[in-house]
Amino acid sequence: MKSALPKVLHSLAGQPLLQHVINTSKELKARQINVVYGHGGEQVKKTIDDAKINWVLQKEQLGTGHAVEQVSEYLQDNDLVLILYGDVPLIHLDTLADLLKQASEGIALLTVHLDNPQGYGRIVRDKSGRVINITEEKDASDEVKKIHEVNTGILAVKADLLKGWLKQLDNSNAQQEYYLTDIIAMAVNDSYTVHTAQPDNEFEVMGVNNRSQLAELERYYQHEMANKLMAAGITLADPVRIDIRGKLDHGTDINIDINVIFEGEVKLGNNVSIGANCVISNSVIEDNAEILPMSIIDHAVVGKGSRVGPFARLRPETKLAENTHIGNFVEVKKSHIGEGSKVNHLTYIGDSVVGKDVNVGAGTITCNYDGANKHQTVIEDNVFVGSATQLVAPVKIGKNATIGAGSTITTDVKEGELALTRVKQKSIRGWKRPTKKK
Repeated sequence: MKSALPKVLHSLAGQPLLQHVINTSKELKARQINVVYGHGGEQVKKTIDDAKINWVLQKEQLGTGHAVEQVSEYLQDNDLVLILYGDVPLIHLDTLADLLKQASEGIALLTVHLDNPQGYGRIVRDKSGRVINITEEKDASDEVKKIHEVNTGILAVKADLLKGWLKQLDNSNAQQEYYLTDIIAMAVNDSYTVHTAQPDNEFEVMGVNNRSQLAELERYYQHEMANKLMAAGITLADPVRIDIRGKLDHGTDINIDINVIFEGEVKLGNNVSIGANCVISNSVIEDNAEILPMSIIDHAVVGKGSRVGPFARLRPETKLAENTHIGNFVEVKKSHIGEGSKVNHLTYIGDSVVGKDVNVGAGTITCNYDGANKHQTVIEDNVFVGSATQLVAPVKIGKNATIGAGSTITTDVKEGELALTRVKQKSIRGWKRPTKKK
């Protein structure tokens, strides 16, 4: 990867490669998840902080068989052991379920047929089609290299058998490593049939060894997600230009324009429309809401029938009630905007509670930070705030009050009052602008 970051921590769809494998293991209801780590392992453990994982150190990297042997002491004899790889992130649950079923009699191997098998260990079968061994390419004859069925490295095996075969491994091969694949020939010698299962396509078992392969898997994953969305009743302007980096729950009759990114856990209601180039993270967009182009929504809730954007930003802990309008170049942070209220132009609302049917004029700022602490602004129902106003918190604007444009409000305004703080305008006749000195 040519990176200081351990390979398994490189991101695919917003999560480390290893996290995808762990998530799949959890979906299989594994009794225990053991992660064997070596180079960069402490950084991996720190990043993936999961109490359910048993971290197992491989002090010397002596091959795949040696890596698995480090886990032997944690295996119970009646366990069915599934061996996965931290850089193979997109294996399907159904594929693994089939593999586990095939392994119920002892051992099963996941294989795949490749048009170009170069670099992979070949699956060698006898005349009756039974697997007899796996031959690594560096140890393979020219005849064996013609085989297109290859080993994925993923296998399932009963623990008692696995532990016995691991003890018999040796490193008398071109790499001088302890190959896990050598247990296949041992199984055959012990009269066990090595069953096989195959994935739906080769992307499931594709590993990541460079950034080009990582990008290829990212596109495959996003293509799968886009097809699932369209099959579920969502219209995508261009299925190639959408990225889902987490979990997307959704209703139906949703329209999503190009270059939209979903991060974390996002929920979309029915009849939602999302414009081009939006980023939505860990948020809820309720029924009939409209997100206009170039908007960023982060840890926020957009109420039913509301409209946000274009060029709007909702920051964490923002909640919009039904039928609110947040317009262009408006930023809202840690605030509740009441039903029917409008904040349409060039405005910052922070640490505020805004009531129903409030109109906030262009260029308004809630001055919530005094340099040390944050303070709250309260704007009650049916307030009109004129343009270019500063509300210096803590401050409360009562119901039906009006704030004149260009005001700086530093004290509470009572219900129904007009408040304004303007200096009397002067006009000076004969005024001459300064000129530059020669």
